Amino acid sequence: MSTQAVRQFGSRQSFQLPASPAADRPIDLVHLSRQTLGDRELEIELLSLFERQAAQVMERLLQPNGNGERRWRHDLAHTLKGSARAIGAGRVAACAQVFEEALFSAATDAEIAAILAELGQAVEESRVAALDFLSEG
Repeated sequence: MSTQAVRQFGSRQSFQLPASPAADRPIDLVHLSRQTLGDRELEIELLSLFERQAAQVMERLLQPNGNGERRWRHDLAHTLKGSARAIGAGRVAACAQVFEEALFSAATDAEIAAILAELGQAVEESRVAALDFLSEG
């Protein structure tokens, strides 16, 4: 799925997927520094928490949950979106929001799966960036 394309699900709603990762850094370190008031230890703690949480959330999103699956997935994506916004992982936050919205739209299962794949890619890029930052720390 092209990240530049506007996706339309059914006739009711359309979504703009975020720009390619080449256009933005996986984690906006300036944003993170503002959020932590320049506290390097807090930056390390937040990135470490995000890295672990993002991995756990993606693992759970990829598992079927039966009844209430869309609500359950929505809640996980919402949590991930908030965490991503806090550290400046804009692409993760945008992909998580698109995933949230698609879950309760006229999106097909195939479209939802494609959006989940985009989210997974964004999460992996941000996790790698976080681990790189942490290894420098």
